[in-house]
Amino acid sequence: MNETTQQAAAGKTRTVLQTADVRVVEYVLQPGDRLSWHHHSEVTDRFYCLEGRIDVELSDPPQTKRLGPGQTLTVPPGTVHRSGNATEGVSRYLLVQGVGRYDFVKEA
Repeated sequence: MNETTQQAAAGKTRTVLQTADVRVVEYVLQPGDRLSWHHHSEVTDRFYCLEGRIDVELSDPPQTKRLGPGQTLTVPPGTVHRSGNATEGVSRYLLVQGVGRYDFVKEA
């Protein structure tokens, strides 16, 4: 079971749309929740914060972008990143991924 599948099983994700080239997923993160470092070979990640605050961390150069409700961030293919909840409450965001084949390449 991959990480995305594990999160879905734990009720942290809900796939809104998935085609061969586009994927839209809603993430619900509890305090302390954070995805592992990873990148995508083809798809661009577009983060849309819906509730709370989320941090999107980029590894090179190291930086953190904090998003609040209504704010967005685009992470291009090949960029090592991770996202996580930046509040003491629940945070939610919509992740739009495309155009291209989806993969989740976990970093060591």
